[in-house]
Amino acid sequence: MAAKVEIFGREMKIDAALNDYVEKKASKLDRYVEGVEGVRVDLAYRKAKRSADDRYKVQITLHGKGFVLRAEERTDQVHSAFDAAVDKIQRQMERYKGKRYQSQAKNEDQSLNELAELESVYVEEPPAEIARRKRFVLYPMTAVEAVEQMKLVGHEQFFIFYNMDAGCVSVLYKRSDGDYGLIDTELA
Repeated sequence: MAAKVEIFGREMKIDAALNDYVEKKASKLDRYVEGVEGVRVDLAYRKAKRSADDRYKVQITLHGKGFVLRAEERTDQVHSAFDAAVDKIQRQMERYKGKRYQSQAKNEDQSLNELAELESVYVEEPPAEIARRKRFVLYPMTAVEAVEQMKLVGHEQFFIFYNMDAGCVSVLYKRSDGDYGLIDTELA
């Protein structure tokens, strides 16, 4: 079954040929990993004064049952940027698939004890103006799986997920010393 593909353009018009090309290749991404529910492809054009090599930016986001994968590429041609992003997401999917099966084969009973002592951090600075809002589905997973997802998605600073072990929404973040921290939430 082909994955549901959503194509969005920013600062550029997507003609029928480009739309067909992107949809045809993106719909086949569900062959690599089971559970792919949707593929979002963002195509953007940015006129750069310094370099023409990164005028086209393509970002592919794969949503699946329990995972989110993302790849981004920039080149001077939209087709080559898309092809490079597809190659990158395929490598991420293979890596995810291998790590997923390895972790299931080991011990599915992994807990928070595998992570180092975690600290809660509260910053008392007033929030800046909200420039962008995002909405996404939280998938239940363990903290160890969240670390893997954080690496696969390419988020360097934080990752939000529903913590199955703690039974709450948690925030995983990377500390300045290279270790990870975990913030568990609770309602007052």
